[in-house]
Amino acid sequence: MGLANRWPIQIRKRDIWPVLIHSARTACVAVISLFMARLFRLPDAYWAPITTIVITQSSLGAALPVSLQRFVGAALGAVVGAIAANFLGEGVLVFGASVFLLGCLCAIAGSDQPAYRFGGVTLAIVLLRPLEAPAWQIAFYRFAEVSIGIVVALLFSVLWPEKEATHAAQN
Repeated sequence: MGLANRWPIQIRKRDIWPVLIHSARTACVAVISLFMARLFRLPDAYWAPITTIVITQSSLGAALPVSLQRFVGAALGAVVGAIAANFLGEGVLVFGASVFLLGCLCAIAGSDQPAYRFGGVTLAIVLLRPLEAPAWQIAFYRFAEVSIGIVVALLFSVLWPEKEATHAAQN
């Protein structure tokens, strides 16, 4: 019995190449995103490649509108988090009220679930993370890290598109 028969999932040879290309593409874009965030000396540079990895899992057609929503959400979450931290302080009630307010603001802004999700993550980081710096600075850094991740992912989705995105554009 060969090694291939011991694996729980059988991968056919023709299926390996797309997996290798996708993995290489994702790794390259994540590393470039991390490099860019470190170039700007952002304190939590790891958020840029995390965002990039999330975005690169979408095709270009899906990535553009979702990325805009994530950008809006990160901006709203950063603003709500900075204002809440500066004027209301810490606490579970402040956090809960801020999450509620963020949901209302996303709806008013005409944003959908990706905006609220990214905004909520940004808000949580700003409000729940130990404040080694002023809240507005943490909020700005978080927004910058996410923005770098989004921009790098979108740039690479144009420069090095997924095979499915290329086929969809041709049809």
